[in-house]
Amino acid sequence: MCWSATADLVAGTGIAAVGAVCVVRTRRGKDLPLAALPLLLGVHQIVEARVWDTGGGTGPATVAWAVIALPLLALWVPAGVLCTVPRGTGRRLLLPLAAGAVTAAVLAHAMTVRPVRAEVRGHTMGYVVDLPRPELVIAGYLFATVGALLLSGDRGLVLLGFLTGAGAVVCWSLWELEFVSTWCACAAVVSVTLLGWVNSRRAVTPHSAGTGASRVG
Repeated sequence: MCWSATADLVAGTGIAAVGAVCVVRTRRGKDLPLAALPLLLGVHQIVEARVWDTGGGTGPATVAWAVIALPLLALWVPAGVLCTVPRGTGRRLLLPLAAGAVTAAVLAHAMTVRPVRAEVRGHTMGYVVDLPRPELVIAGYLFATVGALLLSGDRGLVLLGFLTGAGAVVCWSLWELEFVSTWCACAAVVSVTLLGWVNSRRAVTPHSAGTGASRVG
């Protein structure tokens, strides 16, 4: 989320471009879900530009924004992390994945019972969702997303987890004050960090393969 339609459109286009580079540079098919995350985040920003243009409300753009931000990301992130870790080391990620599945189901149900409404609040866009026990839903969401990254055991993804958690606290504080929305900056940091992770995977894999071949020979 950015502070205007123009800011969302510019940020979304840039983030999506980083996502396209991530996908192109990914060597392993199992890394694609996480590598494609910036693409999803970029589309998310572009969708919100349309929400700004329509003045909020409960239209298709608002629904699309909510579907991506809430149930989809709650599942996408832990599933993507689970795909990328080595076999036999993913058991610790089953809890975040289960939390993501339950959270996504609760969010999807809430969105079908009552429509999501977007409201312009100063330099921010607020989204109203009728949730049962919202504190538990938020905790489940954070455990599924940030928790999965922190439990991945991958240095790059653990760093991403810390950056995402810290960024969420800062962005939420500014958003609550209706001062300015900086979620797009957080999405940009996530995307650039993921590009670095993709590049590190690209560099390590051939080196490891070459080392193994020399030992066999």
